[in-house]
Amino acid sequence: MDNHLQLLNSESFNYTIKRLCYELIENYNDFANTIIIGVQPRGVLLSSRICNELSQITGINTLKHGQLDITFYRDDFRKREVPLVPNRTHIDFIIEGKKVILIDDVLYTGRTIRAGLDAMLAFGRPEKVELMVLIDRRYSRDLPIQPDYIGKVVDTINSDNVKVKWHETDGVDEVLMITENKK
Repeated sequence: MDNHLQLLNSESFNYTIKRLCYELIENYNDFANTIIIGVQPRGVLLSSRICNELSQITGINTLKHGQLDITFYRDDFRKREVPLVPNRTHIDFIIEGKKVILIDDVLYTGRTIRAGLDAMLAFGRPEKVELMVLIDRRYSRDLPIQPDYIGKVVDTINSDNVKVKWHETDGVDEVLMITENKK
């Protein structure tokens, strides 16, 4: 049987999203030259929440928000036994010269973010890219990638699994760390 540790419950989950929004507001104010891009699949859920919360707090309803699929930019997509099914990319604007906030739910090895940076270049060269994650699994990086905005930092080992549950897909907002018991 595996051990489950709740890292964020529904209430702390929502507070964390609000805090991340206020951090963005401090740095971007009116978001005039700013684009928010969620990495498919689960970064899109966080980026949608962030955009909705930013709109409620600031009253700005013109935030540019996109969804980025990185399936064929991953360095391991040919090594899988089962063919990958890509998600949808929806970016109907140019990011050339813009400030981009790239969003994913969990930062682990950094490979997903590296793929996201590569995929994003198909839409132009941004002025600046910052990374937002709900959970930063520090000490687990394969690549030198660090987030600019962090919901929560957790120290894990490779056999641990961090599971983000979303109300939209799982019926509850929470983050669990699952440790496998080896017998």
